[in-house]
Amino acid sequence: MPGLGTIVNCAAIIAGGIIGVLFGRFLPERFQTSCIMTCGLCTIFIGAGGAMAQMLRLSEGGTLSAEGSMMLIGCLILGTLAGELLKIEDNIERFGEWLKQKSGNANDGGFVHAFVTASLTVCVGAMAIVGSIQDGLLADHSVLFAKSTLDFIIIIVMAASMGKGCAFSAIPVGLLQGGVTLLSRFISPLITPAALSNLSFVGSVMIFCVGINLCFGKRFKVGNQLPALILAVAWALLLG
Repeated sequence: MPGLGTIVNCAAIIAGGIIGVLFGRFLPERFQTSCIMTCGLCTIFIGAGGAMAQMLRLSEGGTLSAEGSMMLIGCLILGTLAGELLKIEDNIERFGEWLKQKSGNANDGGFVHAFVTASLTVCVGAMAIVGSIQDGLLADHSVLFAKSTLDFIIIIVMAASMGKGCAFSAIPVGLLQGGVTLLSRFISPLITPAALSNLSFVGSVMIFCVGINLCFGKRFKVGNQLPALILAVAWALLLG
């Protein structure tokens, strides 16, 4: 059934959020802080590892060479400028505030931060796009099932230290992946191997930025970098 992968993914995020919140109630504040820092550190290395895998290439002579630097710089700078003009992160936060009120969590001061951080962590990445296309075209749920397992673990850790706002990241995941699944017949010709490589590269750098924010406070408006993902695909189609 097309869409099953996204349904399972959203259910895994909600379940992970519930488990994390229940577990987090028994953690003293200093343990929660340590969990946030550790989660941030892991996110940094996941992002760095993904970026290096796309950037570094082994030549025939056995030496490493770096590729894609200009693409990365161009897409991130232009994408961030577009995001700032569109105020994407402000809109995500406003949606988070609306959710906080409607879900009866008006007194939860960390709800919006948890929602935004978790949403960006589980939405940014090639698995979400490729898995949703396979789900829509082939009813192949394997990639999204694998992503569901990863997201389940990530959200447990985040929710234990940041709160119930993390569980609501299932909403943007459902909207993004469900939308890509519905439009998969139109999107699939655009996701060439070069486009997928660019998407993974830029997405990994953005995940790295999420990790920096977790460890050191908000340093990057990652939401405003989201147009860079579209530019990365366009770069591959036009210049790749």
